Amino acid sequence: MILNAIDITQLLSLFTFNRDEPMLFTSGLFWALFLIFLPVYALLKSRRKQMMLFVIAFSLFFFYKSSGVFFLLLVATSFFDWWVAQFIDSSKNRTERRIALAVSLVFSLSILLFFKYSNFVMSNLEALIGGNFQPLDLILPVGISFYTFRTISYVVDVYKGKIQPVDDYLEYLFFLSYFPCLVAGPIVRARDFMPQLRLNKHATREMIYGGLFLVMLGILKKAVFADYIAQYNNIVFGNPTGYTGFELLMAVLGFTMQIYCDFSGYSDMAIGLGSIMGFNLGINFDYPYRSLNVSEFWHRWHITLSHWLRDYVYIPLGGNRKGKVRQHVNLMVTMLLGGLWHGAAWTFVVWGAGHGIALCVHKVCKPWLDRIESTRATRFASWLMTFSFVAFLWIFFRASSFQAAGQVIGGIFTDFDWAYLPVFIERRATWCLMLAVIYGLHFVPRRVWDNLRDRFIAAPWWAKLVIFILLIQLVLQFASATVQPFLYSQF
Repeated sequence: MILNAIDITQLLSLFTFNRDEPMLFTSGLFWALFLIFLPVYALLKSRRKQMMLFVIAFSLFFFYKSSGVFFLLLVATSFFDWWVAQFIDSSKNRTERRIALAVSLVFSLSILLFFKYSNFVMSNLEALIGGNFQPLDLILPVGISFYTFRTISYVVDVYKGKIQPVDDYLEYLFFLSYFPCLVAGPIVRARDFMPQLRLNKHATREMIYGGLFLVMLGILKKAVFADYIAQYNNIVFGNPTGYTGFELLMAVLGFTMQIYCDFSGYSDMAIGLGSIMGFNLGINFDYPYRSLNVSEFWHRWHITLSHWLRDYVYIPLGGNRKGKVRQHVNLMVTMLLGGLWHGAAWTFVVWGAGHGIALCVHKVCKPWLDRIESTRATRFASWLMTFSFVAFLWIFFRASSFQAAGQVIGGIFTDFDWAYLPVFIERRATWCLMLAVIYGLHFVPRRVWDNLRDRFIAAPWWAKLVIFILLIQLVLQFASATVQPFLYSQF
């Protein structure tokens, strides 16, 4: 009886929310459930309504395992915005349409602002006017920023007449809750996703195995590279005064690649899962650290967010249509909001402001820069300046406070000595080797990666199995004691 009770308790724990162990793409439970999900999905694919209901149920369960009862917020948001979009499209009164749009934006943003920024606002009020601030014990629903941005883009696009509203609520709930995009994007828009859902095409062999290749690449980036190098980065950023300038610089370089591997790895998994299911979710990263200027960086980094900020913040503010001064103001506002979107702290605002200033400076200097002859030397200098600037700003993104950021920067500039290099390599040989491999792989030409993908698609099943087993061995070899959450799932 006791054994049976334990078995039942363990079984029930698989289907209940655990705040300390949210279900993510790197958890074994997700992949066990996905292996059950996939054949059922394939059987239901031709029966569109049943397929949608099944995927919605799986997506909501995935969200429940990630955020508990807050999955109901997503359901409420989806129904309200679906109804508002229907009303906007049917109304011929311009004032009514504007009011409906405003109500939708307030509804979606108020939920986001409450969960994400309540403690930030109250702590700043306490600093200004005094008082005894007690932080609210809030669970931030995983991926709330991402699905909020997706639903905002849908309602705004309907209002502007760029898309027709979705008549079937199940279609819209499918779009907003679609589990590959739920935790950390990509921020897929309804105008790109809904036509694919309505066509309901079966995935081709290239889509299935190309998607599997992306999933495996994402696992390698996240579960091997990002999680391993994060262990050292976390120690150093947790106590920056306890390390030399050289060690601090290594942690900055480590975090620079950690956040890329973490987020692009998640995006690879999400896009790959979508491809296996027959959906093209686009591209979210395009080798951003190859960029030769900050403008190019933002065309390569988190592409779906960059495009969202451009289309729904920068252009509505006036974009570049109202003169140079206004253009620079619009850029700064957009990047400040982008920084605050990433986290409720002033360090994120400074990170966004730094990128905003750099974008403005680049636009001012572009006529002069365009006259410089493009040589290997000038391209290298441009790359080095851009990479150094981006890596420098990641300090504010990662540091827990301005004081900690100042300690990291101060330590690098006042206590740096190359003499630590041999000792560091000796003591952290695996970490150094892994970091060197990551940076090296980032600069492998795109055609090489495309060729590897095509070879993987064409390979026999046993070769795919061997590659998969080797990947699992790598994950097990370098796995940290606990599964590291995706950095961007917190945003």
